[in-house]
Parts: sequence; C-alpha cells; structure tokens
Amino acid sequence: MDPGSWIPLWYGRRRAGPGRATPLVHWAAVANIKSQIKRNRQNERRRVRNKSVRTALKTAAKKVRTAADGGELEAAQDTARAASRALDKAASGGVIHKRTAARRKSRLARLVARSQPEG
Repeated sequence: MDPGSWIPLWYGRRRAGPGRATPLVHWAAVANIKSQIKRNRQNERRRVRNKSVRTALKTAAKKVRTAADGGELEAAQDTARAASRALDKAASGGVIHKRTAARRKSRLARLVARSQPEG
C-alpha cells in the first residue's frame, strides 16, 4: 500500500445519522496512547458543550430578528441585550472568537436601530 493511497478509517463515516456526528472516542482509529485518549475525551466534551452554546446563540439572534420584524421595539431591545450578553460569554469562554462576537452584536444592534420608528 503506497502512502498516497492511504485513507483514514473514519473516511466517509463522520456522521452517525441525520445531523448527528459520531463521537471521536467511538471511531475505529482511536489512539492507544494514554494522554491522547484523555485528550480525545476532553475534546469530545468540549465539542458537545460548544455545540449547545452555538445553537443557543443562533436562537437568541433569531429571537431578536423576529421581534424586530414584528415591530416590537421593546422586546427587540430586551432580546438584543440578552443576545449581546450571551455572545460576550461565549467569546470569553472561547466558544467563538471575540471579533466574531463583536460583529454579530453590531449586526443585531443595527437591526434593532433600523426597526425603530422615525421620529
């Protein structure tokens, strides 16, 4: 077997079902070095936690957009404040980059500002 034709054991089997990723520790090609096995377990825990945080961020942003589109100014401002706080917490925890958080907060703030009636 030449090195150019090597295909990893997990190739083509990354997902265990519709939208569900296979945990790293259940792959056929798991490391047999003790420190790497521990690192794989840590990475899997972090991946699951980060995924739930990212999903919550998307939901928070959607609530802001829905409130702004519906013309509910007070609700849009409150949800934007909550979404901004969630983005900051995600950035400080390393789930998303701080500039990504700043960009998303800016977009939400502009959306809320545009939804305000002219006066």
